[in-house]
Amino acid sequence: MIRPLAAFTLFASLLVPLAASADNLPQRWVSAGGSLSEWVVELGGEAKLVGVDTTSQHPASLQKLPSVGYQRQLAAEGILALRPEVLLGTDEMGPPPVLAQLAAAGVKVEALPADANLQVLQGNLERIGVLLGDEARAERVFAAYQARLSEQADWVAKAQAQTPAPTALLLLGHAGSSPMAGGKDTAAAWMIEQAGGNNLTTHEGYKALSTEALLALDPDVVIFADRRLSGDEARQALLKQNPALASTKAGKQGRLVAIDPTLLVGGLGPRIPAGLAALSAAFYPGRTPLATATP
Repeated sequence: MIRPLAAFTLFASLLVPLAASADNLPQRWVSAGGSLSEWVVELGGEAKLVGVDTTSQHPASLQKLPSVGYQRQLAAEGILALRPEVLLGTDEMGPPPVLAQLAAAGVKVEALPADANLQVLQGNLERIGVLLGDEARAERVFAAYQARLSEQADWVAKAQAQTPAPTALLLLGHAGSSPMAGGKDTAAAWMIEQAGGNNLTTHEGYKALSTEALLALDPDVVIFADRRLSGDEARQALLKQNPALASTKAGKQGRLVAIDPTLLVGGLGPRIPAGLAALSAAFYPGRTPLATATP
């Protein structure tokens, strides 16, 4: 039988390493990559963020934090001025000399993969959970996310049993420039496929399409993400910059669908399931959309 004093001593001895471990966790974070910043918030770490990059727009509260610039064009001086203990970002952040300078200054640089892949996401959430000291929460969040995507897949399977998958392109750009079509290894292609569409591109990465190529592909649906404009304003700018779109099936039928470009940055983020449901509703307008089909 364990005596009360002995039991207390045993309990205290178990708490000591836990407290020490918590004390060693980074308390001041800079995050570069919209989806990763969203996951930090989702996992309870928003109070630790002292700065974010320009792609970190959600939730709106992140826009009040100091900006460290675009994730691919970070500057060491601005980041070091925030006295971070950790810089969290994807393998897309840089440039490399800046990351090396930050590491030499004692900042823990955590570069996680940005692949649109559930296994990658699981690993990323596990790592963020470790850094926050709450691995159990990360596991629960991933399980719920996986369940939502399973529900999405079931919805798509039922829709495609009755209706052929529409062909689609996702164009990423901003007003005044030629949009880039998402290739087969991108988050754009992954979203199209998971939403029940047939991505028409065969190239890798993002690539500008000529007028001839756009007309030849003749998509049923065009999804566009404008970094500067939104809604009807973005739609009109897209048509003005790419008049050939009006001659495609998507243009003739008015199936030009806008999405938030930050959904495509930093890997799979918390808002992806809702984004997929909204795309599915646009792909299969005759069906009752999933309840998660929110902007």
